[in-house]
This record gives sequence, C-alpha cells and structure tokens, in this order.
Amino acid sequence: MRIANDTALGNPSRVTQFIFLGFSQDPATRVLFGVGLSFTYTLSLAGNSVLLLLTALDPALHTPMYFFLCNLSFLEACYTTVTIPKMLASVLAEGGTISFLACAAQMQLVLSLGTAECYLLAAMAYDRYRAICSPLHYPLLMNPRACATMATACWLCGILLPMGKVIWIFSMPYCGPNEIHHFFCDIHPVLRLACADTSRSEVFIVLISFLITVVPFLTVLVSYACIICTVLKSATAEGRHKAFSTCSSHLTVVVLFYGSACAMYLRPKAGHVAEVDRVMALLYTVVTPTLNPLIYSLRNQEVKAALRRLGGRKRFRGAI
Repeated sequence: MRIANDTALGNPSRVTQFIFLGFSQDPATRVLFGVGLSFTYTLSLAGNSVLLLLTALDPALHTPMYFFLCNLSFLEACYTTVTIPKMLASVLAEGGTISFLACAAQMQLVLSLGTAECYLLAAMAYDRYRAICSPLHYPLLMNPRACATMATACWLCGILLPMGKVIWIFSMPYCGPNEIHHFFCDIHPVLRLACADTSRSEVFIVLISFLITVVPFLTVLVSYACIICTVLKSATAEGRHKAFSTCSSHLTVVVLFYGSACAMYLRPKAGHVAEVDRVMALLYTVVTPTLNPLIYSLRNQEVKAALRRLGGRKRFRGAI
C-alpha cells in the first residue's frame, strides 16, 4: 500500500494510488475472465463500429432514429474502452494500480458516458413518440437541427451532471487503506475508503443519481405510454405490429441499462454488497454495451437490409 506522507507539511498522510482487488486470485479463473473480457471488448467494438459505418454509408438510415443510434454506438464504444482495457491490465498484473487523479478521471468518464446514455435513450424514446403519435408533423419537429440540439444536450448533461459528484468524492481525505474491491473506480467502492463521514455525500449522490436516471426514465415511460395508447387505436394489426417492432429493440436496451443502473446507484448504503456491486457493474459496463449492437441488428429489419445492401455493393465492386 503506497501512501504519501505529508506530515512535514502539516497534513495527514494521503493515498496517491489505488489497488484493484475485484478479481479472483485463482489463476484459472483469472485466465477465463481475461479471455471473456477480451472477447466481449472485441465484439462490442466490432458491433458498434458496424452500426456507425452503416449509418454513415447508407442513405436509408439518415433518419433521426439512426442519428441517435449512431450517437449511442459511439458512446458504447467509448464506454467499454474506458473500463475494459484497465480491467484486462489488472487481470494480467494480478491486481492493477491506478493513480489518484487517474481514478478520478476514470470515474468522471464512466459516469459521464452513463449519464449521456440515460438521456440519449430518453431522446430516442421521444423520437419514437413523435414518429408514431405525430407522423404528419414528424419531419418538421425532428428536423436535423432539432436532433443535433437534443444530442448536444444529452452529451452536455453527461459531462456536467456527474462533475460535482466526482469533485465532491475526490475532495475528501483518503489516508488508507487504498484497496478498491472492484474492477474500476466506481462511486461506492471508492467512498468506502474515505477517511471522513460520507453520509452527506451519499445523500447528495443519491439526489444526483435520481436526476441522472429517474428523470430520463420517466421521459421514456411517458413516451411509451403515449405510443401504446396510439398504437392500440390503430385500425390494423399490421400497423400495430410495425409500430411495436420499431420500438422493441429500444425497449430491450432501456430495460437492460436502466434496470442495472438504477439497481446500482439508487440503493442505500446498507444495500451495497461488494459482490453484488461487481456483478451489476459488469452488466452495465460490459454486457449491455456488447449486446446493444446485436439487439439493434438482429431485431431491426432496416439494419439487416442496410447490411445486405453494403454487402451487395462490396461484391459488385469485387466483380468489377
């Protein structure tokens, strides 16, 4: 345990780096975990890159829905890049370390990307609401400028909302121990190491987490309540099926992401168990970003058609 001694300056000793202890000490388990992380990271980058490529190259996907999906795919690629490489390094090093400032930066990035995803999912739900409930006004309401403004607001919320929380956490004294029983610098594992009363901080964190998760989630619920009412009034079964099929992928992602995020950050301190926190963290930082491109490609006919068109163009060029 490395701790800098500042007693000569009149300050208590403080932690200068943290050690991750979220991994099994069994060599075979570590190898399996490392292989699994490598596979999911590769799959996540490949899947999200394909969606980004399709959205950029296929004119049929130049719509508000796929504009937001493009933002989501870029975000998911960043999300896994912030967490998984450091996890792999820790697996290989049998318990990696991270500096105090790097830990703060990683927490800010993880929370910023997670917050931006919450609001992007809400924006995507609002887009579906406008497309289904106001089809005649949809092109006017969801024009490129409006979409760009909404996406920019999502990213700004992602950057700004968690910032005060992170500054608060890392302004506390950390005088040892410095062992984080987790895979990365997450809120509650780091707060457990603070050498101060964290009760006020935890109330503040829950309030910010409520704003980050519950507010956009309510937007999703209201949007889909309106969608369901409109769809049920549809005269044809075909119309109802088409409307629900365009929303099914998004709803699946919403349930996966919001479910794990709310379970992680809206529980009281007494409800946090290290083993449970690690499982929940893996779900929303590794599993969900890997599944999202698969969900959108396997259950979306427009994405499948774009893949066929892209493959057809490549074969045509190869024949020439």
